[in-house]
Amino acid sequence: MEKDLILKAKSRDPRSLERLYKHFYGYAMSIALRYSANREEACEIVNDSFMKAFDKIDQVANEDSFKGWLRRILVNTSVDYYRKNLKHSGAIDIDRVDAETYHPNVIDELSKEDILNMLRELPEVLRVIFNMYEIEGYKHDEIAAALQIPSSTCRTYLARAKEKLREKITALNYTRNEGAVR
Repeated sequence: MEKDLILKAKSRDPRSLERLYKHFYGYAMSIALRYSANREEACEIVNDSFMKAFDKIDQVANEDSFKGWLRRILVNTSVDYYRKNLKHSGAIDIDRVDAETYHPNVIDELSKEDILNMLRELPEVLRVIFNMYEIEGYKHDEIAAALQIPSSTCRTYLARAKEKLREKITALNYTRNEGAVR
């Protein structure tokens, strides 16, 4: 079914493009939400990505590779969005805190929404680098080139992102344990 949908979309038939958009919207949104601070930004990234994909859909040589091709467009569009809006973001204030111990089951109890909220609360540069490295599998040099920063800065930001996420998990663990004690 997806192959037929992509083949028909290559003809640039408006209905076929709309059906392709609707078919892959959830997939695209799940990627964009990881990179964005809110749903509005994610929608903008998704729509921009689909515009780019539709513009170059005839370059998809193999219909089986469309999903991966679309994912790359989404990640690149997210990075472009970050770079474009970098001038609007404030300075990153990151305090170094010793990692506290937490109950390992708290991680098992996290919902998808808990994880997305934690990612959204990260400063934008940390969120983008964490997603690209840990979820998309990019290497530090690739991320550094995409964001136009030194590779060492990329490594530092990834470490800070992980530290911030540990802090959030620790705080969540504390909150949940306090609720259980009372």
